[in-house]
Amino acid sequence: MPLLSDPYRLGNLLLKNRIVMAPLTRCRAGEQRIPNAMMVEYYRQRAGAGLIISEGTQISTQAIGYQNTPGIHSQEQVEGWKEVCTEVHQEGGIIFAQLWHTGRISHPKLLPSGMHPVAPSSVAAEGKIKIGEEKYDLPLPLKLSNKGVKETVRDYRTAGENAKAAGFDGVELHAANGYLPEQFLNDSSNLRTDEYGGEVDKRQRFILEILDELLTVFGRNRVGIRLSPSAARFGTIDSRPVETYSSLVQKLNSFPLAYLHLVEPLTPVPPGYLLQLLPHFKKIYSGTIITAGGYTPEKAHQVIEGGQADLVAFGRLFISNPDLPSRIFLEAPLNEPDTDTFYTGGVKGYTDYSTLIETH
Repeated sequence: MPLLSDPYRLGNLLLKNRIVMAPLTRCRAGEQRIPNAMMVEYYRQRAGAGLIISEGTQISTQAIGYQNTPGIHSQEQVEGWKEVCTEVHQEGGIIFAQLWHTGRISHPKLLPSGMHPVAPSSVAAEGKIKIGEEKYDLPLPLKLSNKGVKETVRDYRTAGENAKAAGFDGVELHAANGYLPEQFLNDSSNLRTDEYGGEVDKRQRFILEILDELLTVFGRNRVGIRLSPSAARFGTIDSRPVETYSSLVQKLNSFPLAYLHLVEPLTPVPPGYLLQLLPHFKKIYSGTIITAGGYTPEKAHQVIEGGQADLVAFGRLFISNPDLPSRIFLEAPLNEPDTDTFYTGGVKGYTDYSTLIETH
């Protein structure tokens, strides 16, 4: 039986273990959204993961949805990420960039002057967004024109090219959690009647075109995709979720992807949604599967040993334990994450968590 500590062959990359650092929004990039020295140290500390997936990284200024999150659309941002990748590689780590467009999960106050959030259709998301100390309703987005959709696909390709120039080993398309790709996929948020809307095959087109472009940049086994088939965040729901996501995942088998990254639901799911993803999608997808969703080390061991997934991603535990793989393998105590500092900026709750070496 495979073990969590075993190496794993991901295409021509050899991961030193089966532990993945999940993409984690931490809001430490500052107003210029450029990776900084603090971020370089943060990722360097966690290079013991078999694979690091970076925090969500905006593909363009139009893609921004939160304060102080990094981008990968300017030369300064590329140079900042280059320092991150260099440090991770020097520590023997492997790192993919998560490419992110928030779509309608944004606000004009977060975007350049005159710019407005966009989406497949002019349908507002549910919920509020925090800007400074204030919370605002998510606004009615502008519907992307057909030309705008194609330009956004090209923005993903450009972001992929920038990620490659920065030294990332690959990229992950963030198509989960209610953001733009998922807005195209779900029929509550996509009311289009053109080539990108209507029947499920057309609603999948945006995602598949992006994957085609990214594979052209990075090649085989260097592009992954993250899906959350049971998350239904921000009111982004589908009338036939099991059929919609099963059809998409079946199509992914024909792409030479690095992996399929599935996010198990951590909150109650709407009627008709799957309570557990692995038993269903393991039967459909033939490639590498990463599973994420509040895993404990014990549950992660069980999933790997049972062959239910190939890799397990940890989020909160990686925030508070820079040396998480070592702690898991040694069955050492784990630091508890300080939830009050997840998005506050500064080193507190970011790079100041202790390691085993420091506590002995």
